[in-house]
Amino acid sequence: MKRLRIAVFASGRGSNFTAIAEAADRGTLKADIGLLVVSDPEAGAIAVAESFGIPVAAVCRKEFDRREAYVTRLIALMHEHDIDFIALAGYMKKIPPELISLYAQRITNIHPGLLPAFGGRGMYGRHVHEAVLDYGCKVTGVTIHLVDEHYDHGPVIAQECVPVLSGDTPEVLAKRVLEVEHRLYPAVLACFADGRVRISNNRVEILPEKS
Repeated sequence: MKRLRIAVFASGRGSNFTAIAEAADRGTLKADIGLLVVSDPEAGAIAVAESFGIPVAAVCRKEFDRREAYVTRLIALMHEHDIDFIALAGYMKKIPPELISLYAQRITNIHPGLLPAFGGRGMYGRHVHEAVLDYGCKVTGVTIHLVDEHYDHGPVIAQECVPVLSGDTPEVLAKRVLEVEHRLYPAVLACFADGRVRISNNRVEILPEKS
């Protein structure tokens, strides 16, 4: 079976990208990371990609006069690098519907909360943790889902709860959530790479490992 070739999209320092690249490097994720796409040419994730020898493309919407040219560039990059699958890892831009259609059910995103709670436009990173604490939630968590044309909306693939403890600040809670993100995301991508994900009627099922 052909090894899965993944493009990771990131906008910031790339901690989840690092976890994914490390999993591929040690072989627990049997896939090749074929490309890092960043929305900011100064994103910290670029240095991570360089350390692993992963090609980088900075694609900034504001640099394109026409939306069509921006979309064409993204699609061309996917073809040039023979990409089978896209993993969003802290990517702050909305994915164009043309790319979603081309990679239907082959784009994932990770969210630092238990969707559908605390999701949607503007709900990312610290904003999610602040909202969780403001509401007095006793539990938060991590959600990995398929990407559709709406923010934080596609079918859920995996979720894991993280306790909210007395005295938590957004920073302390974020650190606890990130530990789960860094473990769960590579594990979910490994299931796709191993062909153990079944999608039917908007439901996602992870199949057991073959003995």
